[in-house]
Amino acid sequence: MTVSPSLKKKLLVAAAAAVVIALAWWGWTELADSGPGEGFVSGNGRIEATEIDIATKLPGRIEDILVREGDFVSAGQPLARMQLETLEAQRDEAFAMREQAEHSVTAAQAQVALREADVVAAQALVGQRESELDAAQRRLKRSQTLSQEGAASIQELDDDRARVRGAQATLAASKAQTAAARAAVEAAKAQLVGARSSVSAATASINRIEADIRDSELRSPRDGRVQVRVAQPGEVLGSGGRVLNLIDLSDVYITFFLPETVAGRVALGSEVRIILDAAPEFVIPASVSFVASVAQFTPKTVETASERQKLMFRVRAQISQELLREHLNQVKTGLPGVAWIKLDANAEWPQNLSVRVPE
Repeated sequence: MTVSPSLKKKLLVAAAAAVVIALAWWGWTELADSGPGEGFVSGNGRIEATEIDIATKLPGRIEDILVREGDFVSAGQPLARMQLETLEAQRDEAFAMREQAEHSVTAAQAQVALREADVVAAQALVGQRESELDAAQRRLKRSQTLSQEGAASIQELDDDRARVRGAQATLAASKAQTAAARAAVEAAKAQLVGARSSVSAATASINRIEADIRDSELRSPRDGRVQVRVAQPGEVLGSGGRVLNLIDLSDVYITFFLPETVAGRVALGSEVRIILDAAPEFVIPASVSFVASVAQFTPKTVETASERQKLMFRVRAQISQELLREHLNQVKTGLPGVAWIKLDANAEWPQNLSVRVPE
């Protein structure tokens, strides 16, 4: 069989191309950089930080916002103010109610003193009535003796008996008046307790309103940076309405995912190196602060080893606060990057993963 020159040429070209592809594959598999070694593993993720919403406690209108997006704020710094006219009017009303209640306490105290004086007078009257009854009984006893001896008339005896019964009735009435006076004292004391309770209630209302007034000045709960200005002065917000969004620059981390076979070997505190896509020349140190105990996503069926690799666990690596404080102006969230974890404590970081941070 004779092969034409053109066909022979095509076969030689195809053979040469196959040889080139084979050599390229061998070079890529044998010579390509496979990473720092078996003691290390990496995962893709993004830089994140703790976010804080500055929101209203009570519904109302925004009076003023004191910061702009990108501003650094410190803990306790005023960020925004709400209008206070309604709360101030409520506070004035509560002050008036407390003053009225204090006057009621004074009046109730006077009533208690008056009723206690009535008790003393009633007790004195009882003593007087007891003396009159005793005198009447003595007179009756003498009249009975004289009547038996014939020295006194029956009429005198009957009059003395009537005097004794009248004295007994008068004494009973005086004792009843004393009991009524004591009851009036207890009633006056109850009114006094109620008046004092009104004072306490008014004071509590004042304290609550003043707390609401203090809360109407929105302050930063921690150091951070204003990320988003959600509302503007003049807007009316409901309870819990968002005004600003802050990020805590002392709590910055990268979140990424690792397969189940690797995540089980990651210990809390393990060393991490972060390389951001936006700044590949820097290597940022961090440490593992969280490893999820439950897989974040799984396949529908898990039957083979390759399928089990799809069991991914969320891992978080925290950047130290000291490093963050040194580079506050350069901290940005949302940046993608790669996090390398050292699984073998005895392994040495390669040169390309040595710490390099901005100066």
